[in-house]
Amino acid sequence: MAAGILAVTVVTGAWLLRDGTQEREPPLPTAAEAVSAVGRNPDAGGPTEVALPPRAAPLTAAAPERIRVPVIGVDAPLMRLGLDTTGHLQTPPESERGLAGWYAGGAAPGAPGAAVLAGHVDTREGPAVFYELGGLHKGDRIEIDRADRRTAVFTVYGIEVYEKQDFPTDRVYGATSDAELRVITCGGVFSKAAGYLGNVVVYARLTGSTGPA
Repeated sequence: MAAGILAVTVVTGAWLLRDGTQEREPPLPTAAEAVSAVGRNPDAGGPTEVALPPRAAPLTAAAPERIRVPVIGVDAPLMRLGLDTTGHLQTPPESERGLAGWYAGGAAPGAPGAAVLAGHVDTREGPAVFYELGGLHKGDRIEIDRADRRTAVFTVYGIEVYEKQDFPTDRVYGATSDAELRVITCGGVFSKAAGYLGNVVVYARLTGSTGPA
């Protein structure tokens, strides 16, 4: 994956202006949801790293067709996303608020590598497909229906929000031999002049699958 190119897109081109009519701001993750969050073990009296969900063996590559995140009511089709003539990641059409996208130049969800999904948090028309993404918690389930009729099941192990100028390219897009998932939308502070000033990133790993072998 062209991680550097893709990161520039997320940092500079993924926000949309709002008209301020939403009843509430989209949720943001707390510090406890960070990948590196440390909890306190009452028995040991000291800090302990939060356990990651167990890995499942990667699947063969197949194009994703749909994303479901039951806890926040997401059940959306996926379109292929590529790079535009400036090298920026294309985004789903603003007119399709219920549509998300998969970066087809990278890993397929369930195959080895970090697959990247992106979608709008809102548009001028109101909340969009990933409006509630920042409200996820560790342990939540994400399901990806694939063209091979298998469903890749991922478990969230971190949700973080980054200011655009501090977007951690290597952390988000770094190579991995495991089957991982990154789901990205806009978030953080909103400026009427500049739009959203940050990005919400959900980290998940393949923990199972259903469907024909």
